[in-house]
Amino acid sequence: MEAPIIFDRPAVRLHKTRAARLQQAVTPILTAAADILLERLDDVTRPLHSALDLGGRGIIAPRLLKRGMDVVCCEPTPPPTLSESAPTVCADEEWLPFAPHSFDLVVANLSLHWINDLPGTLTQLRQTLKPDGLFLASVPILPTLRPLKQALEMAELALSDGVSPRVSPLPTQQSCAHLLQRTGFALPVVDTEKLDLRYRSLTSLIRDLRAAGETNALKLRSHIIPPRMLFPAAAAELAALEDQEGTFAMPLHMAILTAWSPSPSQPKPLQPGQFTHSLEEALKNPVPPNTPS
Repeated sequence: MEAPIIFDRPAVRLHKTRAARLQQAVTPILTAAADILLERLDDVTRPLHSALDLGGRGIIAPRLLKRGMDVVCCEPTPPPTLSESAPTVCADEEWLPFAPHSFDLVVANLSLHWINDLPGTLTQLRQTLKPDGLFLASVPILPTLRPLKQALEMAELALSDGVSPRVSPLPTQQSCAHLLQRTGFALPVVDTEKLDLRYRSLTSLIRDLRAAGETNALKLRSHIIPPRMLFPAAAAELAALEDQEGTFAMPLHMAILTAWSPSPSQPKPLQPGQFTHSLEEALKNPVPPNTPS
């Protein structure tokens, strides 16, 4: 069965191309997300020699190079400047051009949420990893941008008879975990992180979304000019959320995905009946609280 077409992929690439010239405005946000994601590598004892940076926008690759890895970058649009140290491949994330077992590590920092066939992409990424290779990704999840979505809907309902889809749907932490299991990854772990972002106006928020290539690219988006008062009305809705300093919160909630490509050397969970101690015995003979283990 073909994946549903939720996103207009040509529009996504157009937005990413435009954002490359504006990225400096949101570099601090992308850098903070990258630092949170790559902290997970500090706990990895297995040597990682080769890495694929998927959609890192020039922020992930230098950090991997400092860790002594050979890095290949993959971007959906040609970067404005080519890196001298890391070769860059321009390719659609839904049709990756890499051979099986090519990398020890794949890193995707905030680059997977505009993909229609995300299970297909995750399967391809698993296949590009060597056995016992590491997949590391950050994905925006709900309730990211929920205040913006609600403000636009309230404003549009007040001005017209219905609402148009203007904010991209995002997954939940649970759906991210399900995707890793569905696509054949081993030992999946999904936890959450949050970047506390605040804005003084709807204009500044939209400016950052444009600089990050995150403006509306839904397939079912409206192509007509919005009502003239839509954004002023939405701004008024957000103004009701302002604090004493005149800013409103728009936090970035992220799921941090950590998983491994399957390998015979990995620990396996015991099958039913293979346990060496029964739960009944453990309950009958509890360990005293202060007894050294």
